[in-house]
Amino acid sequence: MKVRRGEEVRKSEILAAALELAHDIGYQKITRDALAIKACCSTGLITTYFGTMNHLRRAIISHAIAKHDLQVIAQGLTANEAKAHHASEELKRAAMEHTLLMGQE
Repeated sequence: MKVRRGEEVRKSEILAAALELAHDIGYQKITRDALAIKACCSTGLITTYFGTMNHLRRAIISHAIAKHDLQVIAQGLTANEAKAHHASEELKRAAMEHTLLMGQE
């Protein structure tokens, strides 16, 4: 018998995979297909949970803010993603400083 995970648990797993993917290839380059492979799910499930790519990208940025993922927040700010601008000023500053430091390595 197959055990089904709850919708919120599965959404969280997909968003965690999306953050990993953003670290690997960049936030702007995430596709539904690439995310489905990374999250071990169908593209249809991603569409069911998140709708359009714009909705998915907003969910990814919201998740990055909740997890204080500075790299993905900085990518969202650089891409001028409106949701990224909802992060606290302190978090936005830390994200941009993180990006500057990473660029110097």
